[in-house]
Amino acid sequence: MKVLFVCLGNICRSPVAEGIFRQLSERESLPIHLDSAGIIDTHRGENPDPRSIANARRNGVDISQLVSRPITESDLLEFDQIFVMDKKNLEALEKFRNYAQASHKIVLTGHYINPTSPPNIPDPYYGTEKDFQQVFDLLHRAAEAWKRQHFS
Repeated sequence: MKVLFVCLGNICRSPVAEGIFRQLSERESLPIHLDSAGIIDTHRGENPDPRSIANARRNGVDISQLVSRPITESDLLEFDQIFVMDKKNLEALEKFRNYAQASHKIVLTGHYINPTSPPNIPDPYYGTEKDFQQVFDLLHRAAEAWKRQHFS
């Protein structure tokens, strides 16, 4: 199974999601390939935001070696599941040529927290340490719920 995580710049939320899911997949020996990407390419080639790296590290997850990249048209076809962090990310993907073919595998990450009313995973970029921790906690909850649904 190939899973992609998408946020705006691929420096805060999606690399944290990738790191959490990677740790989970290694711990549980899950047969999944993970990657993350951004809607915009402003941060192409950069490591995650230092605040995301620090927060993930405090929670036992190392994302320091991840590198930002923009999402591509082919990603929509290549990946089996695509997690978007919020409704704006979803709307941005709807503009991709391959969206119609891939729409069944694109999901709001918050769906695994609350399927009937999925919360957005808020962008912590302009926030405080508390905001980065909230994002980590939400993504961790989503990862655990996703694992139970797909591998239990």
